Amino acid sequence: MLRTPLVATAVVAALLAPTTAQADPGGAATGEDAIPALTDVQGRALTLRGWNLADKSHSGDQALSGITERHFRDMRAKGFNFARLLVFWDDLEPRPGQYSQAYLRKIDRILGWAQKYDVKVVLDAHQDVFGPAFGSRGIPAWATRTDGLPFTPHPDDWFSEYFEPAVQRAFTHLYEDADLRLAQARMWRVLAERFRNHPAVLGYDPINEPMGELAEGEDLPTAARRIEREQLTPMYNRIADAIRAVDRDGWIFVEPTPIVGEGVPTGLGRIDDPKIVYAPHFYNGTMEAGGDYDPDARWIENYEQAVTLYPKQYKVPVVVGEWGPLNNSQPNMNRFYREAMASLGRYSSGWSGWEWCYGGGYCAVDANGAFRTNKELTAEPYAEAVAGTVRSSSYDAATGVYRLTYDSATRRAPRVTELSLPPGAWQVAARGRAFVLRKAEGRAWVLAAPGARVTVTVTRG
Repeated sequence: MLRTPLVATAVVAALLAPTTAQADPGGAATGEDAIPALTDVQGRALTLRGWNLADKSHSGDQALSGITERHFRDMRAKGFNFARLLVFWDDLEPRPGQYSQAYLRKIDRILGWAQKYDVKVVLDAHQDVFGPAFGSRGIPAWATRTDGLPFTPHPDDWFSEYFEPAVQRAFTHLYEDADLRLAQARMWRVLAERFRNHPAVLGYDPINEPMGELAEGEDLPTAARRIEREQLTPMYNRIADAIRAVDRDGWIFVEPTPIVGEGVPTGLGRIDDPKIVYAPHFYNGTMEAGGDYDPDARWIENYEQAVTLYPKQYKVPVVVGEWGPLNNSQPNMNRFYREAMASLGRYSSGWSGWEWCYGGGYCAVDANGAFRTNKELTAEPYAEAVAGTVRSSSYDAATGVYRLTYDSATRRAPRVTELSLPPGAWQVAARGRAFVLRKAEGRAWVLAAPGARVTVTVTRG
């Protein structure tokens, strides 16, 4: 998760200054520029809407104890079908080559709750400021090499710790040292082998918000593109090979550096695997410091323009792994959520917000499970799985009308499309040799004739 306090915001802004982007909105592409959809094992086009589930406070015997069945029950009740579950390498492999079976059982229990409530899960190998060697979570201390370079904590400005020499050098060793490369790949093979057949597991996110070491005189955008091209791309190919040795079906979610949040195109290259998802994060430095959304800055437009270049070039789907500002009650936040949801709907197969927890700050809901200010705007009707080719899909928040048009699949393919409905009264209608097969609280199913052009309309009330 990228939270950029005021000091770090200034640092990042200065480093980004040479390549500030100005762009027109990206929008939905068609034809050769189309971004492919994420699909399930039946070939249906998926839309994921959900939240990150994180327990950074507990480790060892208490690891993951902060995540409960309630999280999944409440998420699904509000219409969400997706969770990005944070897991930590330092908990999985506290000593080299010794994998915690107790930790794997804890993950398995959580995945059981996900299956019960029909929530798809991506396992995210999370790190913040590398790991425990620097007072955080992620890569184990035994896999942290600093060459004796200094590290100064910044307790009120933790994102700045990424620019400490020891942290940057630790990333370089992770990417370049043969034994650490092998250890990281083995860790992923252990996870994938354990959970490859679990019905709730959709895929794997090899590393959260990877960073790296800036060369002398190098500005941040140039460094980010070099790190992505020369270090992250080979790393993702190595981890993909390790996962494929035991799991042929899971999607692999690859992240660029967090610098894409400032509208900087990624330098990632091709990952040689047929089931890759581009999984950038969607954070703005000013809002992560608690500031308000500035529509005139065109941040959403610039981000969309930049972030869609990679999936168009390499023909991979997009799922935004994290997003959501710190202070949702600022005057322009209602507009931000409406514009952000519309933008995400134009180019992505879904998203997971930061985070599903019960309280203040970034939490989606309060202690009673009610949406916090403006977070209710993330709950919209959408098509979870479309049995066919989507032609258009949009939601008008002002009128409360969702429309989906698609060409249904052929006779030999699945023909049932699944819809998710947020809390409230909703009417579902289908036109074009199709009918509403069944409707239940929070869900609806549409059955279409083979090859039909179908329009589904969902209206409030």
